[in-house]
Amino acid sequence: MRTANDAAGVTAELAAVPAHERVALVDPRFVGHVHTLRLALTDPRFPAAAVRGALSVQPEARTALARAVTAAAATARISGSGGGAPTVAPARALGPAESPERETAPTGVPATVPGRAGQARPPLGSAPRPGADAGGGDAGAASSADAAAHASGEYAESRSRTRPSGTAAAPGAHSRVDDLAAALDAEGVPVHRPELGVLVAAVPADALSRAKAQDAVDAVDDERVRLRSAVKSRDGFFTTFCISPYSRYIARWCARRGLTPNQVTTASLLTALIAAACAATGTRPGFVSAGVLLIASFVLDCTDGQLARYSLQYSTLGAWLDATFDRAKEYAYYAGLALGAARADGDDVWALALGAMVLQTCRHVVDFAFNEANHDATGNTSPTAALSGRLDSVGWTVWVRRMIVLPIGERWAMIAVLTAFTTPRITFYVLLVGCALAACYTTAGRVLRSLTRRAERTDRAAHALAELADTGPLAELVAKAAPRGPSSYLAPLSAALGAAAVLAGTAAAGFGSWVPVGCAVLYAVLAGVAVAAPLKGPLDWLVPPLFRAAEYGVILILAACSEVNGALPAAFGLIAAVAYHHYDTVYRIRGGTGAPPHLLVRAIGGHEGRTVAVTAAAALLHHRNQGFTIALTALAAALALAVLTESIRFWVSSGAPAVHDETGEPA
Repeated sequence: MRTANDAAGVTAELAAVPAHERVALVDPRFVGHVHTLRLALTDPRFPAAAVRGALSVQPEARTALARAVTAAAATARISGSGGGAPTVAPARALGPAESPERETAPTGVPATVPGRAGQARPPLGSAPRPGADAGGGDAGAASSADAAAHASGEYAESRSRTRPSGTAAAPGAHSRVDDLAAALDAEGVPVHRPELGVLVAAVPADALSRAKAQDAVDAVDDERVRLRSAVKSRDGFFTTFCISPYSRYIARWCARRGLTPNQVTTASLLTALIAAACAATGTRPGFVSAGVLLIASFVLDCTDGQLARYSLQYSTLGAWLDATFDRAKEYAYYAGLALGAARADGDDVWALALGAMVLQTCRHVVDFAFNEANHDATGNTSPTAALSGRLDSVGWTVWVRRMIVLPIGERWAMIAVLTAFTTPRITFYVLLVGCALAACYTTAGRVLRSLTRRAERTDRAAHALAELADTGPLAELVAKAAPRGPSSYLAPLSAALGAAAVLAGTAAAGFGSWVPVGCAVLYAVLAGVAVAAPLKGPLDWLVPPLFRAAEYGVILILAACSEVNGALPAAFGLIAAVAYHHYDTVYRIRGGTGAPPHLLVRAIGGHEGRTVAVTAAAALLHHRNQGFTIALTALAAALALAVLTESIRFWVSSGAPAVHDETGEPA
């Protein structure tokens, strides 16, 4: 970090910093918590972030910052006052072994933070104790601007972009750093201003104000604040009261030893896979061990997100791993239970395992599609939403409603207990009933909201729903020929009719008939009609989950009716590969990068093309002993290879902004 004596000096120092690096500016009179500076200077998810007297800028906003500093230098020359400007010096990254207790507050302005775009690396030097006055911009004082981004940190739940909060809002001395933040806002660069709560960020005007700010710093236990804010403000009952009270301390332990959230996420996956292997033994000790390990995996699953918030180690790859591994863990455990049931007493529960995976995946698609359709809708109000808000004001109803939807914490706890004390068949029965009730509750509520609200969907929402639909070449041909006139309910009605026709026809005709093939062709035609016009209707968010239910349901019915050895496990693998593709699409959209390449979607056939292919394979190969199983296995392998190759290539090299799920929505 270096200290600049005036605005022109800041301009010169910024020009010396490579354009691909992140920079931070801190007023030399800053007084506040180290956590405050972490929030402003080390969060990689925002192009710019600021609190009172401190500002950080990612590479994509460097040009706007340079213009703001140049304008400030010109103003200083005109007014003849160049005093009070900040300073600059090089920085080094904090090693993982350094304790958060030894972190210190920064002094100079600006601090350069080397690292790739979107990834902050913390500088460190000698500085006064946390909260102390920085000393008026002494050019010889090297100090920390990011102070231990890898060892500690905090996420503030609010994303207010209006002004710094907490003590930072109190009047103080004029700060040119705050002027630069305001200039970035004026240029259209979104400046993230975290909600500080009881944390302090101030630029005192005199010694008395400095003493008061220091007293406010000393009065707050910032470690307690850091631990508390490492936990989501909105989460399930089981997670909130049975996991988070101690998992946050595990997150701190990991941070102090230099572990990353991705490492903890990987440990959670490995633990769940071991749990699935224990369940596959089919013994009572194996089932008990599986239940215990599944809970341990969930503890680690909570810890990785808390570690990310605690240390502000957010990344696009980390968010994808966290979300994708959750599904891999749960579905691998289902497969382990099915194998264990067969080994224990010859009980074939593969159809139940496959049904649980289909139901859970369709539930998630309902969540994703509804949120994408409505998150930026204008006029987004309804009596149902108002009633929900009133119920949230009654404390106990909040927890009841969160438990009814059977989020991941409650679901995994239920599965673990049932695995340890009952049989896999009972476990799947209870899981299917619970998930079905939860799906009915959430879907009915969302349908009511959609029918009663007067909201205008955006082009972005319609495009996201079209990408979630996963339409292939067959439906595209129909969509090009179909009339494109606007209709409020044509899309969900066409999708529902197509799904009902192919599911009912397949169930009625059974394995080996050509009737399901005809129904699948009809389904492809109706799917094309559903996506012919932009999906902006009130219930158009139902189109993607209806497509998922049709495709997955057909595979499940044909495999269950075939009575061919190995068909159900092969169908489990096929649906797992297709579901991975659909989840990958969701997380790309959430990351702001759009769906997978359209060439890939066309190459794997789209949902309607795969449905036709599976029904045709069942009709053509029904007379061969293992023909259908081989066909499903080959299709699963080809799809998995294609989607995994593209997905891994994208996420490892993605330039998408760092994201992390803070919604607390059930998973």
